Amino acid sequence: AYPVFGECPVAEVDQTLVLRVLDPIWLFKTETANRLRGRIETILDWAKVRGYRDSENPARWKGRLDKALPARSSVKRVVHHPALPYRDLPDFMRELSSFDGVGAQAFAFCILNVTRTSETLRAEWREFNFDQKLWIIPAIRMKAGKDHRIPLSDPSIQILSAAMRQKRTTSPFVFESVMREGAPLSNMTFLMLLRRMRREDLTAHGFRSTFRDWAAEMTSYPGEVAEAALAHLVPDKVEAAYRRG
Repeated sequence: AYPVFGECPVAEVDQTLVLRVLDPIWLFKTETANRLRGRIETILDWAKVRGYRDSENPARWKGRLDKALPARSSVKRVVHHPALPYRDLPDFMRELSSFDGVGAQAFAFCILNVTRTSETLRAEWREFNFDQKLWIIPAIRMKAGKDHRIPLSDPSIQILSAAMRQKRTTSPFVFESVMREGAPLSNMTFLMLLRRMRREDLTAHGFRSTFRDWAAEMTSYPGEVAEAALAHLVPDKVEAAYRRG
């Protein structure tokens, strides 16, 4: 934005200038362009409240730029994380178990509990209740900002038991880095492991989709239960207010 109107008095920024900034990147860098639009809008709103400009905000989407630019949904191609078909998962897990090391253990644990990569890699021992076979990930570590409770299967317990036996330091992390004492595994661990398995066609996050497909096609559980297992928020705020369990 700065090369186009950075030297202008804020009162002189109009829709022509805003479009001169957005037009070149809207179709090719849509997400970046929309974030930029939002920041320009915020600054111009502040300027109006502070008395530096009087006219309507030229960066506002509804009623203004939506008449001049195509909607993001029509130009932004959605790219989904590559996912393994659930029928191929048993073979994948058997191959994964043939790899030694804490990285393979962590990856298997992540897949079994359909967590996000960071939720597994930064798991701490204090989050686990072995008597109840329960893993409670605190809200501060969750994307949704809410505690997430995961009942642990027997294979998950076996992985945790192995990690406990291999524990080398007083680190709070379950899956410790071999290279950095006391630190968790790198967030590149699963990517590098997939490369060693020659499965560059997959991503760790894609296994959450594998689970969701399996739950929908092979079980009779309601969709809401599967979404809760993935720690997805209920999009409807009214429904979420009533569903507290």
